[in-house]
Amino acid sequence: MRNKLLFCVWLFALPTLLAQTYVLDTIQNKYTFVNWKANSIKMAEHSPAFKTLFRKLDTIAKGGEEDLHIFHIGGSHIQADIYSNRLRSYLQTMSPTAKGQRGFIYPFSIAKTNNPGNYKVEFDGEWAGYRCSVRKDSVAWGLSGVTAVFKDSVSNVKLKVNGNNYHEKMYDFNKIRIFYDDWSTDYEISFKQDSLVTNTTKNKEAHFIEYTLNKNVEEIEFCIRKVEDVENAEFLMMGIELMNDNKGIQYTSIGVNGGSFSYYDRCKYFDDQLLLYKPDLFIVSVGTNDAYHPDFNPQEYKAYYIDLIKLIQKANPDCAVLLTVPNDSYYKKKFPNPRTRIARRMIYEVAKEQQMAVWDFYEIMGGFNSSQSWYTHKLMPRDRIHFTVMGYRIKADLLLQALAHSWEKELKLEPNAILNQIINE
Repeated sequence: MRNKLLFCVWLFALPTLLAQTYVLDTIQNKYTFVNWKANSIKMAEHSPAFKTLFRKLDTIAKGGEEDLHIFHIGGSHIQADIYSNRLRSYLQTMSPTAKGQRGFIYPFSIAKTNNPGNYKVEFDGEWAGYRCSVRKDSVAWGLSGVTAVFKDSVSNVKLKVNGNNYHEKMYDFNKIRIFYDDWSTDYEISFKQDSLVTNTTKNKEAHFIEYTLNKNVEEIEFCIRKVEDVENAEFLMMGIELMNDNKGIQYTSIGVNGGSFSYYDRCKYFDDQLLLYKPDLFIVSVGTNDAYHPDFNPQEYKAYYIDLIKLIQKANPDCAVLLTVPNDSYYKKKFPNPRTRIARRMIYEVAKEQQMAVWDFYEIMGGFNSSQSWYTHKLMPRDRIHFTVMGYRIKADLLLQALAHSWEKELKLEPNAILNQIINE
């Protein structure tokens, strides 16, 4: 016998809506080492911001129109965009009014690092990638924490917004922002189909140029071309945003391999670019890399956390902030890392002081050295830091389940009104 959870958002309450049903088929009793009972959003009931968030989600689930923006920041877990994309897909298909724009992405392929499979990047020319998480790297970074540098004559870049998604043709866009070093005139940007562009605007504070298109498209090709033959000419790609006129849920994932608070602090234009947005929910999954090394400083970690929350509240004072405890992991593939427990304690302190909520994935995994069990069951690779695809899917389904239960509790809905549990023989 196996338990499955069906994603039945208001299916019975709203029969006229085409709400879709999805099987959360990863949550299975055979994983006895998982602490299923610990899967909850703690302290959300004490946060006014979460009350506002759940009311907005409820409106969208019932077919109402709302703009709701979720940010999710972390390290390699988020750069891969496996579990964050699963969450994105579930949330954006829970009602006919749920799907917002694709939003901010990074073309990781041109930076010579792993690109999420849910969008495609093709390019030519020689690019060099620089990550804020690499100590020897030094360049201008923005919100993404990654910058690709081009020093050659011409590069053609093609973006396909739909890749290996859970659903076909999820996204299109009629505006595109390119974040780059607009303080330089060494290069120009042009489009293969220049007739597509009807308007162009620039933002010197956040360093982007925005192009309005005359129709919605699923892919676009643009050219980076050197126009000034000067010594040390270069073009810095800091990010791309794919936009349209949809209301609904937008889920922005910000992740860089090896990312930690101290590394994101190196991103000169991070604040300016984040302040372009008004997030409704900000999920913070930064900590695995912070607590990895023996020189981990708990108080410094806590201070970085508080600084990020202050920045988020500057963007939106009513933003709900969810602090996620890092997963149990191994140090140098040999020893279970005891410092994650210390990071966990700091996260709880921040949440209580700042009236934020906690999703304690460390506890849900099974606590100290539980990563060995996840590895044994092929849910983590040998490093016991990252997860396999199935491991990430379980993580996504657990977080969705926890959010749904907290939402039900806040709005006094019947248990499993959002996630309807059934038992299959």
